Amino acid sequence: MKLLRHYEDAPADLRGAVVALGNFDGVHLGHRAVIGQARALADDLGRPAAVVTFEPHPRSFFRPNDPPFRLTPLRIKTHLIEALGMDAMVVLHFDAALAGMTAEEFVETVLVQGLGVRHVVAGYDFLFGHNRSGDMALLRALGARHGFGVTEARPVANGAGEPYSSTAVRRHLQEGRPQEATSILGHPFEIEGRVEHGDKRGRTIGFPTANIEIHDYLRPRFGVYAVRAGVDEGAGTVWHDGVANLGRRPTVGGTVERLEAHLFDFDGDLYGRHVRVRLLDFIRPEMKFENFQALKDQIARDADEARVRLAGLPKP
Repeated sequence: MKLLRHYEDAPADLRGAVVALGNFDGVHLGHRAVIGQARALADDLGRPAAVVTFEPHPRSFFRPNDPPFRLTPLRIKTHLIEALGMDAMVVLHFDAALAGMTAEEFVETVLVQGLGVRHVVAGYDFLFGHNRSGDMALLRALGARHGFGVTEARPVANGAGEPYSSTAVRRHLQEGRPQEATSILGHPFEIEGRVEHGDKRGRTIGFPTANIEIHDYLRPRFGVYAVRAGVDEGAGTVWHDGVANLGRRPTVGGTVERLEAHLFDFDGDLYGRHVRVRLLDFIRPEMKFENFQALKDQIARDADEARVRLAGLPKP
């Protein structure tokens, strides 16, 4: 999949594409329906299929002091969209210039002149342009004016009639329900980052950990999780069962929010490498223990519990 970081002068083989347009934070099942419609229509028309999205997320631009809320920073979003079989992903830098474009300017400058789109697929609630003044009705009218088609994707719901949404995913994660979040996402929520040097206490008790700062990710409920960690090996990713603590580590006076993952039956060196950690099941909330020995004993119990829970879950 090609990754473009601008819309100007799109390559010739991408012009005339069918594009799925949106933020797609989480790439949940509703988003996948939008992207899937674009892929299917592109196949019917014999055109390339692309996703057009924004980075940073517009909410981060307009509300920079909000707590972290992202479900899928760019690297993970790219993984997920590539897996859906798209030919390209166009990442529009969301800055003051883009935010200031009217809806009409966005269509004319980005979609028509820049990308030369053949057809646009977007969700029923997609808004665009300065002050979010453009809606799907306006997009259809502008498409008719400029000669491209528009498909409005309807909401997708679960068996209980509840629409899939990023808001619902965030709520489940913040309340310690990763399996419910997975049922909306269609894939486990994961935190990815470069493994950093920590205080190495885990090595002294037989539980070495891969330490990852969580930066601008949404903060799920702090606590201990059964996880699977993906380690890049050549062109592929090897997944390892494990247990992880997400939080500040109050027993040892920690203040930095981080994810510490212990990979079962793994003794390689992970420092400096990127690791993907999927939160699969919540075991217990983070707590402060009376002493380090009590923490050590609990970690052993947590590891045993994680093995039991992971045994009942499908492998990646």
